[in-house]
Amino acid sequence: MTPTNTVDFDATLLVNLIEQYKSDPESVYNTWFAGSEERLKAFRAIRVGVRDTFTAIAAGTFGNDFKGSPLEVVLTAITEQKQVFQGAAHAFYWKPKMRIPDIYETPENKRKFGEFLESCYSASREDQILDQMSRLAAAEIKGLGPAVANIVYFLHPTLVLPFNTAIVNGFNALFSDKIKLGSWQSYFAMREACIRVNSHGEIRNQLSKDLGAIAGLLFEIGSGRLLVDGNISTVLANEKEKAQKVSKARHQEVVQEQNEESEHTRIQYLLVKIGRALKFDVFVARNDRHKICDGQSLAQLTIPDLPAAYVTSDAADGIPLIDVLWLRPDTAKIVSAFEVEKSTSIYSGILRMEDLARSMPQCQCALYLVAPDSREKEVLAQLRRPSFRKALADVSLSYIPFSELVKHYEALMKFGEDHTIMRKISRHCTCEID
Repeated sequence: MTPTNTVDFDATLLVNLIEQYKSDPESVYNTWFAGSEERLKAFRAIRVGVRDTFTAIAAGTFGNDFKGSPLEVVLTAITEQKQVFQGAAHAFYWKPKMRIPDIYETPENKRKFGEFLESCYSASREDQILDQMSRLAAAEIKGLGPAVANIVYFLHPTLVLPFNTAIVNGFNALFSDKIKLGSWQSYFAMREACIRVNSHGEIRNQLSKDLGAIAGLLFEIGSGRLLVDGNISTVLANEKEKAQKVSKARHQEVVQEQNEESEHTRIQYLLVKIGRALKFDVFVARNDRHKICDGQSLAQLTIPDLPAAYVTSDAADGIPLIDVLWLRPDTAKIVSAFEVEKSTSIYSGILRMEDLARSMPQCQCALYLVAPDSREKEVLAQLRRPSFRKALADVSLSYIPFSELVKHYEALMKFGEDHTIMRKISRHCTCEID
């Protein structure tokens, strides 16, 4: 099989490389693709943000800068997705001296970009996606290149390959190719090659139909952390030193992530205990139910499924991913919803809360962002962004610092009579619109 016109690939050697990639607990396969619950939560939030972006463009309210636009919300949520998307927003920053990317000041280009996002949002087939990408490429909008694939990936993960410098470098190293970073033609060729490799008989069951898995493999190679040897390619001696440095930095990131995940679980556990003490049914995000705190499984402390009566069709995907819900069974209402934020999930958490408020306006439940004390200023700053201020102006959204919850949770359980007791430790953070 020949993925590109320049080199044959040895499936056996590639399978061995994939096994190294998957067996390494600190590879992005395990820390992001298969091991990150935040990744799964992000898909719906980013989809909502994309919808807001093309809607704002059509309404003429998008603005003439990346900062403060709904596109910033989308790209910030994407960059929260671990190392693979760390620099995804850079391509969309408005660079005044170069007038790029030209989707802010030129109305026609802005319109084309909005139509592209809307069409991709509504598309369901590969040919539709590729047609839209080809149309955008043909428009030759200055400064707008294949980096848009990082947005469309979160709409169609089995059809669109993520794109950045490390992924391109990894592809070139793996296949001894010379794919160019900013070329649409090169992107299409790389995407096609990866899909062909991913569906190869000996590899088909090694990764996933979701192209994030193979993109992560390329990212690890391109960042110098996973070395390509044997007959696939020749690795220079200095690349080994680079790989060691990258591995050390990754280890530190993984340790930090593990500590944050443990703290996240602890906070969820306290919210579950308080909700049960207040005689509410409690539901924990479906992808967190396996977690254990103080020897107790969250699944054993909460109801197994979210009853259909609590969920509208518009919110059926997003609501079960909110970290903790308190439910009043006698009225089939959600009375409180809590998003517990770590170091990288403020945008996604706010988007999920906004989505809940939009989808269930009749609910009128109290919404809470629960975050580390050190992030209070950041939480409030994000909520003051124009893209959120209007959407959340009529929503009961408050912030609870971790320390306040930890300090008072026993008193809340002992003396609380209903869900309004949480107001005692929360800070209302919905801002007035200028």
